[in-house]
Amino acid sequence: MNLRIGIIGATGYTGYELVQIIQRHPHASIAWLTSESSAGKRLSDLYPTPDDTLLIKMADASLSEVDVVFLCLPHVASMEAVAWVRSEGVRAIDLSADYRLPDADIYEQWYGQKHTQTDLLKEAVYGLCEVKREQIVSAGLVGNPGCYPTSVNLGLWPLAQAGVLKPGIIVDSKSGVSGAGRKLRLNSHYVEANENLRPYSIGYAHRHIAEMELILGAHVPNLQITFSPHLLPVNRGILSTMYVDVDKTLDEQALRHLYANAYGDEPFIHLLPAAAVATLKHTNHTNRCAIALTPLPRPGQYIVTASEDNLLKGASGQAVQNMNIMFGLDETAGLV
Repeated sequence: MNLRIGIIGATGYTGYELVQIIQRHPHASIAWLTSESSAGKRLSDLYPTPDDTLLIKMADASLSEVDVVFLCLPHVASMEAVAWVRSEGVRAIDLSADYRLPDADIYEQWYGQKHTQTDLLKEAVYGLCEVKREQIVSAGLVGNPGCYPTSVNLGLWPLAQAGVLKPGIIVDSKSGVSGAGRKLRLNSHYVEANENLRPYSIGYAHRHIAEMELILGAHVPNLQITFSPHLLPVNRGILSTMYVDVDKTLDEQALRHLYANAYGDEPFIHLLPAAAVATLKHTNHTNRCAIALTPLPRPGQYIVTASEDNLLKGASGQAVQNMNIMFGLDETAGLV
């Protein structure tokens, strides 16, 4: 099988990561790349790469030439673009937030925008591969998860699924500067970010909480998440430190058994040994998520650490993992 790939919005960080993955994928090749701001240029004009693929506008892209389209656009901008792709029966993997949440009212609450494609919301599958694999197989549209929610949901999913996770959760997450995207923002300027550590959108303000509630809240009644993201002065990577309470009758060995049962066969989940903690170096430049459990002296209280590469498992790598599942390929194809 050779899948023909279209990438809409190929010149941002996630788009370029996708290009690099597809270039080494044994069963996929690029048919076209779009960029509204750089159409007419070649990819090598924008990135240090020998790839001289010509960038075109989305209006000039032909859906008859592709089997699947990845969309790397900002939220809201993806709504109509996805509708165009699906109108021609082409499968779509959207890396924006536009198709992650199943309810238009919840989307409006968190993103402050009306959703114009509510019918497509009904067919979209949330693409957290280790949790939604069965639904992803037959999906025509996948909403690729956000970077922070991937680390948090994967880090806590076995506890939530088993019904032992208590509703009060504190999450402290730190992300590399690439998580802010390639668009110029004051806070991501070198002088602002270097040798600095800055919390942002703290409390109940960060939009990614909605995705954590979507996955964990399905199994934890009255879920309450205190989420504090921080901008870390490194290029890439996410580390989430989660403070949780569980059933007091469960010791560390019992919890590790829950994680082993949930993730024992997962190629991209790395459950670290006792006394270890997850770090950026465990996962950067890979599609893995590393998870560690640390018991506290008080019964039922634990710290869970989870790391991932925000551009790979937190974005483009997971998108390709979704593609592999959708087309019945080896799930690890093209990924490390």
